[in-house]
Amino acid sequence: MPLEQDVLDIGKQLEKLVGDGNPDNEAASDLLSRLKELPITLDILQKTRIGMAVNVVRKATSKDEIQTLAKGLIKSWKKLLDSQEKTKKDKSETSNLNKSIPPTAPKSESNKTSTPSSQTEKSFPPSPPNNISDPTRRRCQEMLLTSLKCDQRPDFDAKRVAAHIESAVFDIFTDTGPKYKNRIKSRVLNLRDKRNVQLRISIIDGEITPEKFAHMTAEELACDDLKQERKSITEQAIKDHQLSKNTGTSTGQFKCFKCHQMDTSYSQLQTRSADEPMTTFVYCNKCGNRWKFC
Repeated sequence: MPLEQDVLDIGKQLEKLVGDGNPDNEAASDLLSRLKELPITLDILQKTRIGMAVNVVRKATSKDEIQTLAKGLIKSWKKLLDSQEKTKKDKSETSNLNKSIPPTAPKSESNKTSTPSSQTEKSFPPSPPNNISDPTRRRCQEMLLTSLKCDQRPDFDAKRVAAHIESAVFDIFTDTGPKYKNRIKSRVLNLRDKRNVQLRISIIDGEITPEKFAHMTAEELACDDLKQERKSITEQAIKDHQLSKNTGTSTGQFKCFKCHQMDTSYSQLQTRSADEPMTTFVYCNKCGNRWKFC
């Protein structure tokens, strides 16, 4: 289908712009304008998941023009979705009336179809990929599903979002090789981290889209405690670096095994028990090479 393929191509180009850190590029505006001209149906929206790509661009860009185009597209597509939901609801109510079902039953059905608008936006488009036969991808979806379940959000549709996350990761690598598996594994481990509950809630509440989650780095995924721990380690490493360079004693008795020069500085620290010899740290003033010995 040419139209469906065109929409898929545009979606991939939009995701690439965001992934490369160029959401403000003029190309994004051109791509959104092309989407506005295409006669996109609800069926194409569900198959291509273009709505999610446009929403990612909307959140990532700082340009008012691009944001306006993205919001307009999402609003028009939302009307298609609402129209289909209303049609289904009317048919369901008519069918229930013909079967003389008590009033409580249609009300329950109505509650299922009239989900809050915020939830609809978070899971846009409404139907995740459901034709995956690859056993590896299915296992990865199940792992993500288990990791997304949250006591704080018991009504959250974790299955749908897990499918979208897996699909977004698969789109990055286009296969289920080691890179794909490692990317899924890192997402799962961070979701299951008891110190990182806020990450899971941010995904559930729609603050982090499946596409953004699929592209996040290890530093972005880490919980606040781990980020602080890494920061402390980095600061300590900088201090150690400065200590060995600034407080060392210049000497010519050590020969650098990299540049073979004798211009070095050294310092000694008691890094082991008191009855053990001190550790000598040597710094080459020429090439910056460091080594230690006891």
